[in-house]
Amino acid sequence: MRKLFFTTGSPFARAVRIVLVEKGLEFERAETFTTPSVEERAKVTPTLQVPALVDGNLTLWDSSVIIDYLISSYPGAPAPEGMAPLAADYVRATEKWHDKLVLATLQTFGVSTTMVSQLQWSGVRHEDNGHATRCAIRNQHLLDWFETQLAGTDGAFVPGVVSAQDILLACICQFIETRPLRLSWRAPDRPKLAALVARMERRPAFQQEPALWWEPGVTYATAAEVEWARHKTIHAGPGFSEWASQ
Repeated sequence: MRKLFFTTGSPFARAVRIVLVEKGLEFERAETFTTPSVEERAKVTPTLQVPALVDGNLTLWDSSVIIDYLISSYPGAPAPEGMAPLAADYVRATEKWHDKLVLATLQTFGVSTTMVSQLQWSGVRHEDNGHATRCAIRNQHLLDWFETQLAGTDGAFVPGVVSAQDILLACICQFIETRPLRLSWRAPDRPKLAALVARMERRPAFQQEPALWWEPGVTYATAAEVEWARHKTIHAGPGFSEWASQ
């Protein structure tokens, strides 16, 4: 049985979970709600980061490596009815360098976003920290660039399929919307990006592995917490204490 180590909120781990579901692959969840000790995490990966995947005798870490492995190693499952199939390749042979550049840029976008989140979790607002401010500014430039790379009115990095790039971008955008970071990916001049996220939200794998709202004191250890976090966003919905008392 495959085993995936991950933290609840990570957009990188969510992208891996979505690819596992898209592939129809079962996996054991080794989920933590907060960061374990250095000693505990070092037992899984020397980077002290998750996601990490154990598949038989193979242990992999870094979401890009894991997604590459899953897409390259396992045959595709049937696409949901009326929806595009998952891409058969991590990068296209005819567009190798372009696809790798998009993936690397998505990693930059994700790291920049989670840096802002981690600093806020420790009590540092991005408006009050020079590095975090630069991360927030960088994100807007990256989002504008992603908009230029998406094709078609529905928004896709690779027309006709759901690519790893599509999944990663949608996961990071939804992470932004489910964290009170005072950041936004939405803008009137990014219609293709909005169309991509909306299209991904309709896929069963995204609904099965949702982005969860984060709020201090909520552990997601109960069914009630998870149900609340599935529907709460930065734009709407009561806090958990108010919701739980209804």
